Amino acid sequence: MYSFRQEELLQCIHCGLCLQACPTYLEEGNEASSPRGRIYLMRAVAEGRIEWRGKALTHIDQCLGCRACEPACPSGVAYGHLIEIARAQSEHSPARPRRQRVAKRLLLNLMVRPAAFAFTLRIGHLLSPLLGGRALPVPLARLLGVHSVVAQLPPIPRTPGRLSSVYPPLGERRGRVAVLTGCVASVLFPQVNRATVAVLQHNGFEVIVPPRQGCCGALHVHNGFPEEGRRLALHLMSRFEGEPVDAIVVNAAGCGSTMKEYGRLFECTPHAERACAFSSKVKDVMEFLAEVGVRAPQRPLVGRDGKELVVTYHDACHLAHAQGIRQQPREVIRGIPRVRLVELPEAEVCCGSAGIYNLLQPEMAARLLRRKVDRIVATGAEAVLTGNPGCLAWLAQGLRTLPRPVEVLHPVELLSRAYDAPHTGR
Repeated sequence: MYSFRQEELLQCIHCGLCLQACPTYLEEGNEASSPRGRIYLMRAVAEGRIEWRGKALTHIDQCLGCRACEPACPSGVAYGHLIEIARAQSEHSPARPRRQRVAKRLLLNLMVRPAAFAFTLRIGHLLSPLLGGRALPVPLARLLGVHSVVAQLPPIPRTPGRLSSVYPPLGERRGRVAVLTGCVASVLFPQVNRATVAVLQHNGFEVIVPPRQGCCGALHVHNGFPEEGRRLALHLMSRFEGEPVDAIVVNAAGCGSTMKEYGRLFECTPHAERACAFSSKVKDVMEFLAEVGVRAPQRPLVGRDGKELVVTYHDACHLAHAQGIRQQPREVIRGIPRVRLVELPEAEVCCGSAGIYNLLQPEMAARLLRRKVDRIVATGAEAVLTGNPGCLAWLAQGLRTLPRPVEVLHPVELLSRAYDAPHTGR
């Protein structure tokens, strides 16, 4: 089991600069709902003064794990690592009802198996009229410890066929890359993977898509099951290691942040060096394109009024806070002909999705979604762009009832439209 290192806990000087960066503190105004307060609880557990039960357990559960506190911290506290340890400990706490732990594990194991996840969603769509539009059957919602589930079942796109294993570069060849297809993302947003491949091709890269990739382990690691996360990570690495590539390109912020931190996940294990070597090649797709330089697309995009297309950008938490990638997506978006980027107020505040947080903490997730939707609407944008599948699905739910529709896209989808030419692989 994970254990705290005293020096990591003592690194927090309790200055409070993290408070205004924390979404749950902004909503609650409660010290225990802040990173500083949660670290204090972690210290109390590590020193044997309290156990993970009651309100202490509740405050850890209510953390989004968005890591917005990390760039705000002058002491460099690795809060993301600490909350993962706390969650791993809390899942083994006697105070955690066994039925909740089992149900959460079942949910996670379902989501990381694309075929089973897709089948379940299709069944859910058929049954949803009988469930009053809820995303999960009420018994499962009760097992997970939530009183209601507000998330609607996301539609499954009918994209024909699977991705091929190899896609040739277009124009002058610039290199060879591999692409992560993901688990949840491959079911809910296959069009993002196709757009990623097409954009990389247009930029002169041969694209490799290793088969049977499975899950990167992020969902399990973030939710207190590091052992399962490591098992999934080992399988993923084995699928990519046979292909000599310049980079492993990822279009999901949560996956990318975990894959870049495999060295820490496998610290003090026989796989540590291997994990570090793998992580050194991982690049977010926007990060990669900004580094290599984007070939200018020729097709201008047009808004509803026939003029420029106005868009805004929501920073996915694990892209901005965990990976420090903020300006690169904006640079790429601004380079698309006739696209005007309007900055989103509170762009770096979590939308409330946070993996499976919107299922486990639906009330707080809904409050954060309303806050985000209000700010998106205020920009007047026709589309909101973001780089994580959870954000894409959650924002789409919040925006779908607006009288004036706002499209939700990954930035790479918008760039693919500007290139406007799909290509087939082999």
